[in-house]
Formats: sequence, structure tokens, C-alpha cells
Amino acid sequence: MFYMIVRGLFRIIFKIIFPLELTGVDNIPANGPAIICSNHISWWDPPLMAAMNFRPSTFMAKEELFKNYISRKVIYALGGFPVKRGVPDRKAIKTALENLNQGKVLTLFPEGTRSKTGQLLNPLPGAGYIALKSKAPIIPVAIKGPYKVFRKVQVKIGPPIYADDVKIEGKGKAIEYVSRFLMQNIKDML
Repeated sequence: MFYMIVRGLFRIIFKIIFPLELTGVDNIPANGPAIICSNHISWWDPPLMAAMNFRPSTFMAKEELFKNYISRKVIYALGGFPVKRGVPDRKAIKTALENLNQGKVLTLFPEGTRSKTGQLLNPLPGAGYIALKSKAPIIPVAIKGPYKVFRKVQVKIGPPIYADDVKIEGKGKAIEYVSRFLMQNIKDML
């Protein structure tokens, strides 16, 4: 219930303050697991992902956001869970895979942090690993900003990418290939 209320508030904000120009919404599956992966240009991106997605989504949030009692409660209520940045976080990956196994949507920012220049950063291996392990489709999303009051924000949602179609020898090479292929899809939409 809380998620629906907050998502509704963000939809109002994006309708009035940052009008969205959405394309490809029907590329998000109506049911079953899916991994929504977007470039990351602003702290507005996570609420935007919730506002544009008609299905509730779980997401990773940097563990520093969980130190404050209020933000921790809000993030958990919105489907978020902590991730340690800069190191492989097995607990976060396990939680992500459990959510996908339950047929949920997982939202990730493969770059791992916001790009201060708006240019795409190199992807971290997490999204590729989770996609290969879960066999859930990846839905690439390109956000073209900047976020400016009363100016349109373009959001393009691409067709699903199926990581299990990748036939590359070696787990590490397959993860890297999927991660880079995903970012190339985002780049092409930008």
C-alpha cells in the first residue's frame, strides 16, 4: 500500500514538474521476473523508475542510505535492500535472485553510481551476473535528461535482452559480455 501511495506521488511530480516522454512501456513484461537496467544521471532516477513502471519493483540502494532510521524504513517499505558498493556483495545478490525467483521486477543501475557528466560509465558486473544466474530478461532503459523543472525528460524502454542466449565460454567473459551488451543497448537508445 505504501509503495502504491509513494509511486502515485512520484507520478504526479513527474507529470507536473518533470513531464515524461515515455516510449516502449509495453517492453516491460506484464508478469514474471524482469531486470530493469537504466543509466544513472540523477538522484531522481530511482523514483522515475518506480513512477514509469506499472509493476512494483525491488531495487538495490547503497548501504549508507540505511544508516538513518527513517530512510531505512522508507527504503525497505518501497522494496529496497542494501548493497555494499565497491565489493561483490553476496547478500545483496542473493536477495536480488530471491526476488526474481518470486517473479518480481528488480531495478538496477549497472554503472553502480551516478554519472556526473551524463556520459555512460563502464558497467559493473552485477547486472550481467544476476541476469545470467536468474535467466530473467533484462529491460534496458535510457534516460535522457537533464532534469529541469517543466522540461521533458525522455525515457526509452528497449526490448528485452535474454542473457541465457549468450553462448560464450567462461563465466567471467559471459558476464562481461552481457554487461557491455546491455550498456551498448542503452547507449544506442540515447
